[in-house]
Amino acid sequence: MTKINNNYSKLPGSYLFSTIAKKVREFESANPDAEIIRLGIGDVTKPLAPAVIEALNKAVEEMAGEETFKGYAPDLGYDFLREKIAMYDYSNRHCDISADEIFVSDGAKCDCANIQEIFSTDNTIGVCDPVYPVYVDSNVMAGRTGVYNHDTMRFDNVIYMPCNADNGFVPQLPKEAPDLIYLCFPNNPTGAVINKDELQKWVDYAKKNKSVILYDAAYEAYISEVDIPHSIYECEGAKKCAIEFRSFSKTAGFTGLRLGYTVVPKELIIEGASLHDMWARRHGTKYNGAPYIVQRAGEAIYTEAGRSQIKEQINYYMLNAKIILEGVKEAGYEAYGGVNAPYIWLKTPENMSSWEFFDYLLETANVVGTPGVGFGPEGENYYRLTAFGNRNKTIEAIRRIKEA
Repeated sequence: MTKINNNYSKLPGSYLFSTIAKKVREFESANPDAEIIRLGIGDVTKPLAPAVIEALNKAVEEMAGEETFKGYAPDLGYDFLREKIAMYDYSNRHCDISADEIFVSDGAKCDCANIQEIFSTDNTIGVCDPVYPVYVDSNVMAGRTGVYNHDTMRFDNVIYMPCNADNGFVPQLPKEAPDLIYLCFPNNPTGAVINKDELQKWVDYAKKNKSVILYDAAYEAYISEVDIPHSIYECEGAKKCAIEFRSFSKTAGFTGLRLGYTVVPKELIIEGASLHDMWARRHGTKYNGAPYIVQRAGEAIYTEAGRSQIKEQINYYMLNAKIILEGVKEAGYEAYGGVNAPYIWLKTPENMSSWEFFDYLLETANVVGTPGVGFGPEGENYYRLTAFGNRNKTIEAIRRIKEA
């Protein structure tokens, strides 16, 4: 008799953003004249940079010629892209990462979820609270988390690391050392960052406890302050204890193209096994490689024109972030983030719950954000707004929030 993976039954309800979409659809159905402004899901709105479009078109034309046609991509990525990544994202920041330690994929979300396949289900995981839901949910599906406790809103076998205003939304080193430690900086959802000295403490902690850090740096391109590390490999010893995930989605607006990469250093050895070789085996078996035309588009962001155009787009979104941050503060809200990340994390008024505030803004301002509690119990009484919207709509949304 066929059996199912019963771990899926442990997941509490639907995916956060599916719930939000359902609530918005119901509101729109009941209020057809309402003009909804969405500052919730972190999807980009600016068109692809001209350099990217040019590279895409050229690559498409190549696919029409017998001599230039490309079939299956190398499962680990084309050398032309991996070498550019190694140079511009690592060597230029004095990180000793080689091209063959870079695994090109269709996005950081998939890699953050899939990476846990190379680790035993006996491992404990440590996550920030609030946290990007994929880290926890993918481990629930694998059977690594135990049972969900509805009273605490946490899984029994997960080590939660509270991130709140008292600690600047940067977790403290837990007394019980997790085997796998998920860190995300600049952080989604809080917009917080970690300085190099504090990140070095996590690297030293992981090495001491023989843990592995799974470091999500999807938003590193939005860092504006000079003393904030863009990569965990800026820390001494990180190549022996850390895997890093990067994404082109928010850096270059590739949410519709799908491109990212994961770095697994060759020095990362666990129980005598090379995690680099294990991930290469998994990658080669279960993944057919990102499309050639998309990888050529990714290569284009490292050209002089591409870097300039991408920087212009990031500045556009970060000006949106400034408008949101200053606007909600002027409206009387306590708010964080928006300086090194495209997210603003605001405190709900009068101890209003996150979902109550969601309904309040939807009904009174027709503005959609993300309830903080959807990211974990420490997110209760908080709300996330994103800076990825259209400028005029962002300004209008803040005007409405001020008048609500």
